[in-house]
Amino acid sequence: MSIQYDSLKNLIESKSIPDTPGVYFFLDENKKTLYIGKATSLRSRVRSYCSQDIVTTRGPKIVAMLEKTTDVKWKTTDSVLEALLLEAQLIKKHQPPYNTDEKDDKSFYYIIITKETFPRVLLVRGRDMRTKETMNIRYTFGPFPQGGSLKEALKIVRKIFPFRDFCKPFSGKPCFNAQIGLCPGVCVGVVTSAEYAQTIRNIKLFFEGKKSTIVKTLEKQMSEHAYKMEFEKAQEIKKTLFALQHIYDVSLLKKDTMVVNDQDVFRIEAYDVAHLSGKNVVGVMTVLENGVPNTNEYRQFKLTIERNDDGKNLEEILTRRLKHSEWRLPNLIAVDGFEVQINVALKTLADFRLTIPVVGVVKDTHHNPKSIVGDKTLTQKHHDAILLVNSEAHRFAIAFHRHRRAKSFLK
Repeated sequence: MSIQYDSLKNLIESKSIPDTPGVYFFLDENKKTLYIGKATSLRSRVRSYCSQDIVTTRGPKIVAMLEKTTDVKWKTTDSVLEALLLEAQLIKKHQPPYNTDEKDDKSFYYIIITKETFPRVLLVRGRDMRTKETMNIRYTFGPFPQGGSLKEALKIVRKIFPFRDFCKPFSGKPCFNAQIGLCPGVCVGVVTSAEYAQTIRNIKLFFEGKKSTIVKTLEKQMSEHAYKMEFEKAQEIKKTLFALQHIYDVSLLKKDTMVVNDQDVFRIEAYDVAHLSGKNVVGVMTVLENGVPNTNEYRQFKLTIERNDDGKNLEEILTRRLKHSEWRLPNLIAVDGFEVQINVALKTLADFRLTIPVVGVVKDTHHNPKSIVGDKTLTQKHHDAILLVNSEAHRFAIAFHRHRRAKSFLK
């Protein structure tokens, strides 16, 4: 590393970074924000950038960012959930170059709130935002690069503020979510539009990072209900306040910890393509970490090349995957095939200035594994893991292709 990087390392180690959730900022010499990230533990995450294998675990783009960094700042939050939401809000506001460069925003996720009497709260991809122009959207939050974490976050928010997603108001029959307490009962008319509007307001404020405003309003409402001796309503608000102040986000903690400790994880990624005579072509990425499938990290790609061209298909998948610098880089890549696929993978990696070992799983005429081609030490040491991640990629690709083909047929 350069002298500049050594200076940054000394700077980070000298700072009293708190061991709490929050958002951190890397700044250049002009105090402009280069990069924004979230963390379960700000101290552990920021110090992880000082590791010796930073090029392998984060990639050359992050290293280039660190070379320009002269200062590190942070903002603490009460929970990982709030850190995730604050990160997206600040990235949208500041547009840091190392968060936004070369990103495929069509694959990002957004949370939208519709403009209806009983608004819906929905999770949509960026590409679907363009196909939903007839949908009345009142509020949009995002983009969020990590769909898995966002889905978990929305589940947590929904337990605090039950909302409507797809049920029909006043249909007369409670939807499934109403039965388990995740919908306020819009479908059976047990909540008025004014009461539901307050819930939507609280959700909006929460996504905007204004939890303190919600707490003050709820405390005032609770006092008013207690004064009027409406103790049941006061108790319901008390439960909401407790949930807000004791957010149970273990699922998000688990996801974030896996990234913080990535230098201790051996990650293998496998890629596969599925199509029928060059139609409805899809690609997938599957992940094994220390020999165990991490399904939260699996990814699906609708490919733009509608023909039977394994080389071009693999190149598109890898290119789109590598543009996501926020995803942890693998220690080993497994492709389905031999020389063509391996060479395509190596060339694509070289285009991103990355050096990652690539192995190929060669199949027989019945598509059963026949041999593994590549570095002998790696193929012997990780033989079973390579076959497993390759098998997962094949299964995942076929399932995604069938789903897409079925949707095309229905259309």
